[in-house]
Amino acid sequence: MRSDWTDLPPEVLGAIKAHTGPIHHVEPAPTGNHADIAATVHAVGGRVFVKAARKVSADRDGPEVRSLRNEARINLHVCEFAPRLLWEAEAGGWLALGFEHVHGRHADYSPGSPDLELLVKVIDGLQAVPCPDVVGMRVERRWETVADDVTPMAGDALLHTDVNATNLLITDDGRAYVVDWAFTSRGAAWVELGLLIPWLLKAGHTPAEAARWVARFPSWASADPADVDLFSDAFAERWARHAAGNGEGWVTEHAELTRRWADYRRSLR
Repeated sequence: MRSDWTDLPPEVLGAIKAHTGPIHHVEPAPTGNHADIAATVHAVGGRVFVKAARKVSADRDGPEVRSLRNEARINLHVCEFAPRLLWEAEAGGWLALGFEHVHGRHADYSPGSPDLELLVKVIDGLQAVPCPDVVGMRVERRWETVADDVTPMAGDALLHTDVNATNLLITDDGRAYVVDWAFTSRGAAWVELGLLIPWLLKAGHTPAEAARWVARFPSWASADPADVDLFSDAFAERWARHAAGNGEGWVTEHAELTRRWADYRRSLR
């Protein structure tokens, strides 16, 4: 659950205002869950998108703070795709990041949507960027508890790992921005497409349609089908276990979508 802007201690609020100037009003973000606070701040200096999280203790980061530090580290390397990080403020047991405010709508991934062509350009662009040394997460570790061998998912490509429709903002002039880089990882390039497939299914694609869509990407087309099968089964199993211990609707839905894809892959063997 998100905290309210009024939960910010005076020290961190003062540190934020040192960058923004006096604040007129704050609009909480309606989606996302990787920060205690995420909001558009309207201030004398203009609009800025602020994400903030509280530390576990003065010398210990919690998972939300670690996510913000990950976003801050990668931002300079992905400015072509992401809103720019403008400033960082750490005070009062909190870390806050101020990002360039992007006014845009969430993408539409439904079959036939023109936004899918923008998504193609984004993924092609991302897959052409060398993975910088600041990226420490290895994507294959996500499935170590559900698969005996995760090395097929390993690699040195830059992966956002969550290019869902709410994380792709499209401006009025047709530019696409990818937001929420909290779990940027390195791994096999085709894994980015595998992680995207449940979001295509959710938007109305059949598994066969999703398979044809991702086949346009060289990284996916050249992947060993056995590796894709291994990934698909591990992906579904991990979410099935997550859903067994978490009754939230979106978790159950994602588990069903990953299982649907794994069943489709199994039907092709």
